[in-house]
Amino acid sequence: MARQAPKPKKEISMEDALWKSADKLRGSVEPAEYKHVVLSLFFLKFASDKFEARRQELIAEGKEQYLDMDAFYTMKNVFFLPPESRWTYIMEQAKQSDIALKIDTALFAVEKSNPSLKGALPDNYYSRLHIDTAKLASLLDEINKINTDDAEQDIIGRVYEYFLGKFALAEGKGKGEFYTPKCIVNLIAEMIEPYKGKIYDPCCGSGGMFVQSVKFIESHQGNTRDISIYGQEHTNTTFKLAKMNLAIRGISANLGEQAANTFSNDQHKDLKADFIMANPPFNQKEWRADNELTADPRWRGYDVPPTSNANYGWILNIVSKLSQNGVAGFLLANGALSDDGTELKIRKQLIENNLIEAIVILPRSLFYTTDISVTLWILSKNKTARTVEQNGVLKKYRDRRREILFMDLRQMGSPFEKKFVELTEEDRAKVCEVYHAWQQVGFKSHIRTYLSSATAQAMKRLPKRASLSCRAATSNS
Repeated sequence: MARQAPKPKKEISMEDALWKSADKLRGSVEPAEYKHVVLSLFFLKFASDKFEARRQELIAEGKEQYLDMDAFYTMKNVFFLPPESRWTYIMEQAKQSDIALKIDTALFAVEKSNPSLKGALPDNYYSRLHIDTAKLASLLDEINKINTDDAEQDIIGRVYEYFLGKFALAEGKGKGEFYTPKCIVNLIAEMIEPYKGKIYDPCCGSGGMFVQSVKFIESHQGNTRDISIYGQEHTNTTFKLAKMNLAIRGISANLGEQAANTFSNDQHKDLKADFIMANPPFNQKEWRADNELTADPRWRGYDVPPTSNANYGWILNIVSKLSQNGVAGFLLANGALSDDGTELKIRKQLIENNLIEAIVILPRSLFYTTDISVTLWILSKNKTARTVEQNGVLKKYRDRRREILFMDLRQMGSPFEKKFVELTEEDRAKVCEVYHAWQQVGFKSHIRTYLSSATAQAMKRLPKRASLSCRAATSNS
């Protein structure tokens, strides 16, 4: 009698798998810990599937003699996995009492075999959790159902996006700011256009700004070899996530020697960046003691930022890192526009130095972990008239000194997952066209002067809620 072929495993979406994974962890770990438990297992499954696919390629090409040579994997941005790190082995051992130790060993072996992952993966994490063997085996079984064929998926970002959305209340308001919604990161990238040069994020979180910057370059047929990435992250766990997130996408980055506080232990003291993208912690309190950092060179030419709120400390750190023609796009709470005292003095100094290019008020409910109003600041180190080559296109910028563009987007955005709002691709295109036209042509009788017919048509299709309010102001107005 012919032997029946085994039934193919049922594949499910990543989101479904995450929900079922969370269900397996209830009662074993705190909800805030779910993402950390699941994340490295997702990484191991993802990396293993890519390894096996590359292995089959080599066999198909008649290169069996190279199957155990790591160079033939890394050349394709695939991690080489020793036998004890492969997902098939983990699943074979899933019901063994020492499966937690085997997972820790697998992660250690992957990191040891791939220098780009140094310091990125957890150390003896699963052994310390003491999750019941049956629950851990069940969790592995859920993750085993995921289809990782989509090579473009930002696995770290998607896992974080899911868990922050589902468990933000359990984690508490104000936590998790290291995740910035993709629509906002895309808006910043599309406005400042980081095609070539050094990109820096002083509070890079899990690396989402860098991932989306690379996607922006790729989507505009740019060359990712034309950029170099620098970042810093304070929290050690998040620092590891950033390294994992970038490594799994083959993105090289200098995140400093260690997780460190940007203010007290700057990992890139001499850096001059062409583009800066950042989402600093909102209204960070007690970021320095009264007698600390008062003579820091980053404040040179400005008043010393107050200890009560780090907003202007972040601004001046960013200003100090800009190259001669550098551009920065970063997020701050709306209160940073109205603070008085020392903040007002620094704000006046920024205006007098012709650094503020644009102020963009964003819609509420864009973030998973806070509903406060947020502003996007665009700074430019050189607002003089000049011609710039961007991705093979020459752009002529007019003299914008003594001018600042204000844009109010609070009535824009579309509902997203019931509680939230997102800026759609059409929203962002509309904002960027206005902004870039203002930079190059100027601000005349009405903003629609600068809208192409294609964008004008897109505007007609936008919901009634969507609108854009803009005005240009001279710095003495």
